[in-house]
Amino acid sequence: MFPIGDDNSDRTITPIVNYVFIGINILVFVLLQGVGSYDAFTYAFSLVPREVTTGIDITGLQIVRDSLGNTGEIKHYATPLPVYFNFLSSMFMHGSIAHIFGNMLFLWIFGDNLENLLGHVRYAIFYVVCGIAAALAQILMGPDSIIPMLGASGAISGVLGGYVLLFPQRQVRAIIFNFLTTVPAFVAIGIWIVYQLIVGYMTDPGTGGVAYAAHIGGFIAGVVLIKLFAMGRQV
Repeated sequence: MFPIGDDNSDRTITPIVNYVFIGINILVFVLLQGVGSYDAFTYAFSLVPREVTTGIDITGLQIVRDSLGNTGEIKHYATPLPVYFNFLSSMFMHGSIAHIFGNMLFLWIFGDNLENLLGHVRYAIFYVVCGIAAALAQILMGPDSIIPMLGASGAISGVLGGYVLLFPQRQVRAIIFNFLTTVPAFVAIGIWIVYQLIVGYMTDPGTGGVAYAAHIGGFIAGVVLIKLFAMGRQV
């Protein structure tokens, strides 16, 4: 499912926080990560499950092994701040141009509607909390993993969870199975979450690749928390 837009006819405020989040992600990727080429920064500020569970910063060349017995190498760099800071920093970093493009597209389309309803401050807190919940879900699934985690996907998954609960019938323009169509949000996001569940079930969380457990955890956090954050707001 590849969204290209939604109905914003009821938006009454400028989604400043959403724009700031998108801007920070782009600036970090371009200036601090060197469009993905500055490994020292990227690995230093990514979130590593074993660092969180042990409280010990992992440095140097590390050997990783997948469930099939294949091995690989990862070079970890020292984290200048406590490893727990990386819950936040990893939320604003990405591994490639395709990675950040996809994430920012989803955030651009779905984030403004939540900010319009929640307000700037509540939306900012909701986003960060969902991102932290997503990271915790991935850590829970692979607490001994030394594979770095990075990306806004977990927080954005929380945005999707909140969006589908508050705006299930809102029309979303999307490319689904190579067809451009308009469908209710619960259909578009439903296809997305089913895909995450299926592939996540088939993926070993400790072997790298896409952090599907984080996507699912962030989505659940968004569904669970959105009504709390929307208290007193007209839905």
